[in-house]
Amino acid sequence: MSKRAVLEVIALDVEDAVAARAGGADRLELVTDMAADGLTPPVATFAAIRAAVDVDLRVMLRLTDGFAAGDRRRLVRAARELRDAGAEEFVLGFLDPQGGVDLDAVECLAGELDGCRWTFHRAIDHAADRDALRKQLAELPGLDAYLTAGSAAGVDDGLPTLLTEARRGGEPGYEQRLLVGGGLRLDHVPRLRAAGLDAFHIGGAARPRGWSGPVSAESVARWRGALDGD
Repeated sequence: MSKRAVLEVIALDVEDAVAARAGGADRLELVTDMAADGLTPPVATFAAIRAAVDVDLRVMLRLTDGFAAGDRRRLVRAARELRDAGAEEFVLGFLDPQGGVDLDAVECLAGELDGCRWTFHRAIDHAADRDALRKQLAELPGLDAYLTAGSAAGVDDGLPTLLTEARRGGEPGYEQRLLVGGGLRLDHVPRLRAAGLDAFHIGGAARPRGWSGPVSAESVARWRGALDGD
């Protein structure tokens, strides 16, 4: 456990970003509208956060609640506007009505990002066949992580899947990093770290007052300490 784990924190605004950075976050996921589980933030919000903190920023590309791509032209336009503003990392993921990956939409956006690093988000936890999804996406440029709880129900239910996929690291379709998030608690960390997992994502766990309140630097610091074995 000597390798420092990545801690990613959801940020909605500059206040969140500054607190997360002060608490020890390595990276931020930028979204808006958590009532819809996180949508693409305004370009102005990205620009303000980029000016305020010096950590990596992954920006959500998602326009509507759920996992359908929706209007692809609007997605492409949002990606272009964010890239023009300096965004270099992204989060995306789309499924078709049968629960398979919407490969056309994902390939379209991956092409637009032109090699930028990106995370396939928790749509994987709602996929009909996550192994097939990973193998279909294996060669897409820029994909370097899956945000996953191992189950749509959260880490409690998904822990066996996470541990199994950790053991498969390096196999075809399993080269990307697992970024564990979704019902993640501090008591999950020791077992996940012992299995070699080294990237963790928190949202509500960084907010003592829930989504109506800001990120707490102290809460983030507790996670930082747990991941570092302090």
